[in-house]
Amino acid sequence: MQNLILVMRITVLAIPPQSEREVNPPKSITSSLHLTFIFYLYIMNIPTINIMLADDDRDDCNFFKEALEELPVTANLITVNDGEELMQRLLEKTDNLPDVLFLDLNMPRKSGSECLKEIMQDEKLNKLPVIIFSTSLDTEVVNLLYDKGAQYYIRKPTVFSQMKGMIFNALTLVKQVEAEKPTREGFIL
Repeated sequence: MQNLILVMRITVLAIPPQSEREVNPPKSITSSLHLTFIFYLYIMNIPTINIMLADDDRDDCNFFKEALEELPVTANLITVNDGEELMQRLLEKTDNLPDVLFLDLNMPRKSGSECLKEIMQDEKLNKLPVIIFSTSLDTEVVNLLYDKGAQYYIRKPTVFSQMKGMIFNALTLVKQVEAEKPTREGFIL
């Protein structure tokens, strides 16, 4: 039997206080906050998620690892510190790929963008979900990475709770049954 995952999405609307609505009644409520609650009903053991993080910044790697350790998931994390090492590891273990790759763009020896291109061109690697994990958020670069085949784009959060939320959200989306590539509007998490 497989584990059963129940996903509930609750929308909390940002409604101004009564006094503000009387002075400036809203034409429409434009702001909403989506909270995703995941309830796992365990039938057997929790599956382990194999994650690879490609990032040359050791502080960012530790921040990611600490956030991952606080999430309600069982995960194996492998880190690599440059693009050459990433591609070597992936090509050596094509029969045992990670479930998801978090890929920084600015790495030595080979950039994340170059790695993404190589991954998407390789028949044994191109089904690997790649989540771009970068400090920058240039619209042209984001669009190019979407076109190259990345699954999602995350701008690295600097707040610990945001980091946990972003990782959890990304893992949830990637592990959903029959996960499809999002639309361009849903690409940035």
